[in-house]
Amino acid sequence: MAFLVVIVSVFYIAMVVVWVSQVFFKMDDQEVKVQHQSPPSVYDCSVDPSVLQDLKEVASLIEGGAYTSEVQKIYRAMRLTMKLRSKLKASVLSAFLNYVLTSGSEVHTRLSSYLPQDRHDSQVHVETPATESKQLLPELEMLCYLLVLIYLIDQKKYNKAKACSSVSIVRLKSKNSITADVLASRLYFYYSLSFELAGDLAEIRGNLLALYRSATIHHNKFSQEPLLNLLLRNYLHYNLYDQAEKFRSKAHHFEALSNQQFCRYLFYQGKIKTVQLEYTDAKDCLLQAAQKGPTTAVGFKIQCNKWAVIVHLLLGEIPERTIFTQKRMEKALRPYFELTNAFRVGDLELFRTVAEKFSSTFSQDRTSNLINRVRQNVIRTGIKNISVSYTRISLADIAKKLNLDFENTVGDAENIVAKAIRDGAIDVTLDHANGWLVSKATGDVYSTNEPQIAFDSRISFCLNMHNEALRALRFPRGLINEGVAT
Repeated sequence: MAFLVVIVSVFYIAMVVVWVSQVFFKMDDQEVKVQHQSPPSVYDCSVDPSVLQDLKEVASLIEGGAYTSEVQKIYRAMRLTMKLRSKLKASVLSAFLNYVLTSGSEVHTRLSSYLPQDRHDSQVHVETPATESKQLLPELEMLCYLLVLIYLIDQKKYNKAKACSSVSIVRLKSKNSITADVLASRLYFYYSLSFELAGDLAEIRGNLLALYRSATIHHNKFSQEPLLNLLLRNYLHYNLYDQAEKFRSKAHHFEALSNQQFCRYLFYQGKIKTVQLEYTDAKDCLLQAAQKGPTTAVGFKIQCNKWAVIVHLLLGEIPERTIFTQKRMEKALRPYFELTNAFRVGDLELFRTVAEKFSSTFSQDRTSNLINRVRQNVIRTGIKNISVSYTRISLADIAKKLNLDFENTVGDAENIVAKAIRDGAIDVTLDHANGWLVSKATGDVYSTNEPQIAFDSRISFCLNMHNEALRALRFPRGLINEGVAT
């Protein structure tokens, strides 16, 4: 019995010795492999591992969306890309290009030439994906162009950005898929932005028209809307309002697939109608653009509110004070607030002072010509205030109170008052023989049609917003086929 116990003990001891030796030999082999294997670029000092991993997730989302034709995955990948925009560096992009593209290929060589080469680039080695032998997806190629183009624009290398965007547009013409169209719409935007920042926006107008014509022929709805907005922006950049309106009126109907693109379209349409004296329609477009714009797009809302304030003044209306007290907009809208204050008082001298004080701001906003139009309304508002305050006043006193800068102030004041009476701005009587302005007794405003007109305008605005909300509804394709959406 004792002999059997000894044999079992020796057997177990031998097994333990063999297991320990195998473990030590395995660890030695791993140490040797680690010494001979170059470290991955994820842990390189020049590459942020978290950003590179996020870019790989974006690539996998786009790859999955391309295989299943799911547009929502592409949109989600684009949102993730925009969040990583501030973290893009040359080393990260180089590592990502090595991961997605085949080293030495034409696309890899071209895109790498746009990135600056530093001393860390020689240390960057990324493990290539398992699908390297397969054909490169067009969506992944377009993603690489988009990332490099965004990096070049952020680094203010506009000449390289122009070259990169031009090459990407040429490559886009051979791609035709619904998922590629979503990425193409983003590339079109940065293509136009790179030339705009370089001051050569007029050079690509012909290319944009050709791209829009091709998108319309192929019923590419994802590219039609951004190209239409880019062409309108191109025309308005050079103050070609007549050509912009002709193109807009003959273009394909805007279906508002994207809320951002629809807001831009409303803003451009509002600017066109403002210059063409269609103030009522312009006010509706600008107010809708400001209300429907994303909450994060503060700059866009500021521009919409600036033009909306001017349109209010051109219509003889005083904008609400809440427009100027919105969060993160007070400083930008300050010049227009002082302009509105001068309009409300009807003081022509104060209006001239404000216009001269903020002339550089108005020139930068391209609203100087519109502000010159507001001058006539300031005079009309001053006359209206005077007619309410006085039952009878001479034309000389009116010219003095309005601070008219004409030679024949009395005659000019009479002409201005006569025009205001003819337009229905004031309800007074002009005594030409005595040079007086006689005001009529103030009646009850509720006995007139003014409350009805104001109420009708509000109802029309609400009904239009309701109809546009119904048109913007989107139903799943399966429900439409089954007739549930009807």
